[in-house]
Amino acid sequence: MTHASFSELSHRPWPVPSAEWSWRQSWHDLLFAHWPVDAARLRPLVPSELDVQEFDGTSWIGLVPFRMTGVMRRPFPDMPWVSAFPELNVRLYVERDGKPGVWFLSLDATNPLAVWAARRFFHLPYFGARMTIRPADGRFVYSSARPEAHFDATYGPTSEVYRAKPGSLEHWLTERYCLYARTPGGAIVRNDVHHVPWPLQSATATITKNTLFDFHGVAVKGEPALLHFASRLDVVVWGGERVA
Repeated sequence: MTHASFSELSHRPWPVPSAEWSWRQSWHDLLFAHWPVDAARLRPLVPSELDVQEFDGTSWIGLVPFRMTGVMRRPFPDMPWVSAFPELNVRLYVERDGKPGVWFLSLDATNPLAVWAARRFFHLPYFGARMTIRPADGRFVYSSARPEAHFDATYGPTSEVYRAKPGSLEHWLTERYCLYARTPGGAIVRNDVHHVPWPLQSATATITKNTLFDFHGVAVKGEPALLHFASRLDVVVWGGERVA
């Protein structure tokens, strides 16, 4: 496991926390699929304590399939059948106290222990699902299914690796260094994360089924407006800090 590098910090919008990070993980074979959605339509899905962000007059919803490895709490080693599994996220873009972050509408995963741990320690809306991801001719065939939501797609990179330019939409969508969640008691907590800048590639995707947005009551138009791929990113995550 390669931990997120602390030798590169200049890209961060604020300093890393002084405390030690709590969790580590690596994200592989990841697709960012994004659709523009009016912020007013997303407002009911986000706690009032958080601002729904906009870029050039619109907000965005992201669908992110990938696979995880090296998922474990510090300082324990990886565990077979626990530390690696596919995951599928639906995410929105929010801000609190000048710190832009991610609000997850849902996170699907195959691993029951990971689902329990994420709900318990991060207060995130994880769901158990049947999921597969396999390589095929330089692309990835991805499938996720639970009773309420299904997703099937084939995707892959179409360019060399690059870093998003600060101020661009793709930088705004991807370079986020915290996530927000609501505890069972109603508090809003922020978990800082750290990683090097995203090693992005342009991407292509054929989505044959997607009812994740229907599950959340969000309507989008047509195919994704933006597609990006990332082969691997190593990440560390801190414990939650109450912010509201």
